[in-house]
Amino acid sequence: MTSQEISLFPADNGRLSNFCGQLDTHLRQIEKRLQVEIANRGNQFKVTGLDSSVKAACAVMQKLFASTEQEQLTAELIHLAMQDSTIDGMLDASEPVVEQDVAIKTKFGLIKGRGANQQAYLRKIVSHDINFGVGPAGTGKTYLAVACAIEALQNEQVRKIILVRPAVEAGEKLGFLPGDMAQKVDPYLRPLYDALYEMLGFERVEKMIDKGIIEVAPLAFMRGRTLNDAFIILDEAQNTTTEQIKMFLTRVGFGSTAVVTGDITQTDLPSEKMSGLRQVLEVLKDIEGISFTFFGTRDVVRHPLVQRIVCAYEAYEQKNKPVL
Repeated sequence: MTSQEISLFPADNGRLSNFCGQLDTHLRQIEKRLQVEIANRGNQFKVTGLDSSVKAACAVMQKLFASTEQEQLTAELIHLAMQDSTIDGMLDASEPVVEQDVAIKTKFGLIKGRGANQQAYLRKIVSHDINFGVGPAGTGKTYLAVACAIEALQNEQVRKIILVRPAVEAGEKLGFLPGDMAQKVDPYLRPLYDALYEMLGFERVEKMIDKGIIEVAPLAFMRGRTLNDAFIILDEAQNTTTEQIKMFLTRVGFGSTAVVTGDITQTDLPSEKMSGLRQVLEVLKDIEGISFTFFGTRDVVRHPLVQRIVCAYEAYEQKNKPVL
């Protein structure tokens, strides 16, 4: 066990209150995640625990206190900051530092990649025409792609955004759905709408959809089209067949950017059908001009339990993997 004392400046009571949280809830959150004990008096803090944990805790505390100058801390922001400053991250400090972060401006604030992998993903989208983001739930694959699409539209780099998903049920049978075609496919496309609403606001998104500037459609509607000057996102690509993903990739026209996202561990296709995403990662791995970003459990930015669930499933599948 080791202890380290740090002082946080300026000794501003408002910022210290924001940093510690109501009844020190933010400090308790750091203690629980990094397995340390934190004692404080004013702006003087003493952190006790294993050496690597203490270093990680001090680093994240300095980072969080610096951010109190501009924003109100929440449990989510603290979780994300610790995600970037975990013990593993401290041990990987020898890795080259990213020169410049990519930040995307939206109506409701600035969106930045959390950690090196998300930052690399954003840079690849900016510099490649076709991009793949593959990894478990909660790693920001779709959210960051939608943010890049909105920025490209606002900067007049593209004329429209096209959001696509294969309409495959996640295990359950939905039966006959009433309504017109848009109402039938809306449930499958809801996560894409949610990201748009969060970044642009409900009214603006609805107006842009009415004008055809934003198009949300099932994958089957892409056949026969050539998509020029568009930013196209194919979400849940693990549920495409090999024929469908080939069809989608060959729709990309001049002046367009395509981002394909998916999680090959959560395929909802019938067992006899191979996932198009799984195949295309092998087929296109050596093609110049196509980028691949693979996310892991350390990139999960949802509730901390999501990260543990993903890790538990990975461990279980490795343990029970059939021997060939």
